[in-house]
Amino acid sequence: MPRVKLVIEYDGTRYVGWQVQLNGRSIQAELREALGKLLGAPVDVVAAGRTDSGVHATGQVVCFDTERQFPLKAYFRGLNGLLPEDIAVVRAEEVAPEFDPRRWSRGKRYRYRVSNRPTRSPMRRHTHWEIYAPLQVEAMASAARHLLGRHDFSAFRASDCQAAHAVREVRRLDVEGAAGDAVSFVVEGTAFLKHMVRNLVGTLVEVGKGRRPEAWVEQVLASRDRTQAGPTAPPQGLVLEEVFYGEGPPPRTAGDSADVFDDEP
Repeated sequence: MPRVKLVIEYDGTRYVGWQVQLNGRSIQAELREALGKLLGAPVDVVAAGRTDSGVHATGQVVCFDTERQFPLKAYFRGLNGLLPEDIAVVRAEEVAPEFDPRRWSRGKRYRYRVSNRPTRSPMRRHTHWEIYAPLQVEAMASAARHLLGRHDFSAFRASDCQAAHAVREVRRLDVEGAAGDAVSFVVEGTAFLKHMVRNLVGTLVEVGKGRRPEAWVEQVLASRDRTQAGPTAPPQGLVLEEVFYGEGPPPRTAGDSADVFDDEP
């Protein structure tokens, strides 16, 4: 039975997130419905990770099994004719039967976008966090260095996060752009805790606004106390850009298994 891997892009504005829920339409439900129409049978779809309500993606990875033999182009041309305009398949390939988009992941890259114009932007309201006061970009970039590496990120996890432990590795945290225009936070790591990226951004923005010194971020990390960190940045600025894979599942050591599970960064 072929296993097919899809890379999908979506605008999450109208959805309750990736996962099927009772309180509204989800990306997973829309994709599953379109696949059912294309293949003529119900299909179970799994993803590399969940995205929260209002969060976007340009590189979400999903896979499914099917008994039908279709050329790969049918999965992006055919599905894109069935999916709503704010969801699209951008790539399709057949993968090994044992491929698991979550367990085989070697990391993810997220981008969080801030509009730093002095007035509101109608074009950015669904894709950026709008902050009108000028941000100190260099100060945020300097503070972000304290967050690189493997740490206990308890101070940056949501209160209802279900992860077994809070140890994660942040491989990259860049602050790009210029005050008065667009600023991006590019975060790459092995996996993420619930709301972790948004909490990291919310904390760095406190530095960018001049409310906290750069060294405060290191103190927050060491505290392992969520109440010591900044606010959770709103969801619309967050984009899942890419999921990284190798030739097979990455090696795991005892105690590391939770790293493959992230939850609505």
